Amino acid sequence: MQPSMISAERRTRRGNVRLLAASLLSFLLLAAGLHSTPVLAHAMLVKAEPARRAQLTQVPAQVRLFFNEEVEKDYAALSVLDSSKAPVTETKPHVDASDPKAIVLPLPELNPGKYTVKFRVLSVDGHVVDSSYDFTIKNKAAAQ
Repeated sequence: MQPSMISAERRTRRGNVRLLAASLLSFLLLAAGLHSTPVLAHAMLVKAEPARRAQLTQVPAQVRLFFNEEVEKDYAALSVLDSSKAPVTETKPHVDASDPKAIVLPLPELNPGKYTVKFRVLSVDGHVVDSSYDFTIKNKAAAQ
């Protein structure tokens, strides 16, 4: 064979090897993307009792917060503050034994007024959720 034919043949083989390697790499990256582990989202408040901005005529016996995923029971914090931002109880919240996605805080008898629910929970995936909302207890006479 002539030397020019040999070098042309080598160039063609090298090109084919590079094309095959690039195709294989593309396939592996695509396959890895299709079978990747989903990223876990942090716990989100999905329901609250009493609800956000609720206007109540009766005093609730407790605050119950429901999340879209389990929360770490040892790191759940929940408090209710009166209009002067003082806690209404020293009782500690607990994760509901029948629903590990819910935390509960028993409440004492409350007077009419605006109250703030503050909570901080740690999702089982390690994300911290820290938020608050208000509800109001109306004077029974004014509610009628």
